[in-house]
Amino acid sequence: MVPPVAVSPLIKTARWSALLLGMLYGKQRFEYLKPIAAEERKVEEAEKKTREEQERIYKQLSEANSDTILK
Repeated sequence: MVPPVAVSPLIKTARWSALLLGMLYGKQRFEYLKPIAAEERKVEEAEKKTREEQERIYKQLSEANSDTILK
């Protein structure tokens, strides 16, 4: 096997800097998107409740319409 080549300190510094900047950017982006996602979840939950209520009403109406003497 060939012995490993020494990596330039400039390249090492650039890699570590890119890693740290990426982590900082990711944290900042997460904090930016977090409240937006929370609001979307609230809206989605409200829509789900409305949809379930409509389905319940539809089911009650269809059961009421199907109740006849001719069963």
